[in-house]
Amino acid sequence: MPSLAQMNGSLHIHEFYIGKLKAKQEQLFDSDPELAMLLDNVAAVLSEHAVTLADDIADRECDESA
Repeated sequence: MPSLAQMNGSLHIHEFYIGKLKAKQEQLFDSDPELAMLLDNVAAVLSEHAVTLADDIADRECDESA
């Protein structure tokens, strides 16, 4: 099981790449809408995983403080 620090690091990496994907998606929207949509879908999947990860972190923090 990963440590809380590793989970937080993973969450930050997710957030970093979500931001990069969204920025690139905006750049490509006019020139390559299919690729832009693909990048948007990848960002959405990463966002869903980030939410789950954030929930797991919150649960873990509650368990450690109890």
